Amino acid sequence: MIRTVRHLADGREIIYFDESPRERIAVDSRDLPPVAASSEIRRDPLSGEWVAMAAHRQTRTYKPPADLCPLDPSGPDRPTEIPESDYDVVVFENRFPSFSQHVTGDPSTVDAMGLVPTAPGRGRAEVVCFTSDHNGSFGTLAPERVRTVVDAWADRTEFLSTVEGVEQVFPFENRGEEIGVTLSHPHGQIYAYPFVTPKTRRALDTARAYQEEHGRHVLGDVLAAEQKSGTRVIAEGEHWTAFVPPAARWPVHVLLVPRRQVPDIPALTDAERDDFAQVYLQVLRRCDALYDRPLPYIAGWNQAPVRIDRELGWLHLELFSILRAKDKLKYLAGSESGMAVWINDATPEQIAERLRAAG
Repeated sequence: MIRTVRHLADGREIIYFDESPRERIAVDSRDLPPVAASSEIRRDPLSGEWVAMAAHRQTRTYKPPADLCPLDPSGPDRPTEIPESDYDVVVFENRFPSFSQHVTGDPSTVDAMGLVPTAPGRGRAEVVCFTSDHNGSFGTLAPERVRTVVDAWADRTEFLSTVEGVEQVFPFENRGEEIGVTLSHPHGQIYAYPFVTPKTRRALDTARAYQEEHGRHVLGDVLAAEQKSGTRVIAEGEHWTAFVPPAARWPVHVLLVPRRQVPDIPALTDAERDDFAQVYLQVLRRCDALYDRPLPYIAGWNQAPVRIDRELGWLHLELFSILRAKDKLKYLAGSESGMAVWINDATPEQIAERLRAAG
């Protein structure tokens, strides 16, 4: 992989990850105003969780026609976010970031009693384009391209973990209009959070308690149990196992777990990265065959925090979908949205059987 760093017209960084040597000399010819991020975080006094405020994102690009996609390569008369006429994988700073290194201000509160602390939403938000093919998808990538994406995720995780104030790095992909995607080009994002996310904190607390009681990692034991049973296993490789979690919350819900405990993507070996590409493509193709249509999904990497409890982390990818039938969505209604108590319309065993049959 060849890594080339350039800059866009407004100063944002863009990084090309090429599979063969290419000269990257195209210049962004657009007349762009400086990025004006105003991200803020506030801590909810009732839950203790941080909430991000990013009102400037209301003006972000929304469902442009295919011939105006900002993630396509640039053409002679149509400059885009990627100045080059072609690319393999490219990463650039989001023009409408949820978190930014350039946010100014000091910690404060929103009330005289100090109940709601606030702070600048310092961090970083990046866009990852998986291919220059507008009509492609992650599931149609070649294994070699998936490996390039994994290497790009590792590169960005490693860098973002050094950014001042960043506590957790989260690479993810949103796919499909039902999920809320506003750009149809195959792409994902990376958020560098200025705090450890609530979900990760709960998982770490659970792992710590299990470790103290049993002397082992809870995900390692879950993985071993799933491999032994095989009932919910979807795909397996030499280093990775994909299975429906035994308490699945979503109509389609899969975990991809490496057999070796590692904290994050940079810690994966070459062999583990190659094997991930093979296993993940199997999972994605089964997902798209499930309802004989492209499956809308969210796929996100659960990585250890940057600075704390890294020994409790066990890297894994979680993929889930709100599509419960070809033309029916799973809505997060009263119980799910109001009380965070999921009620699934299918058992994990049924989900696994359907995904295996779809293969």
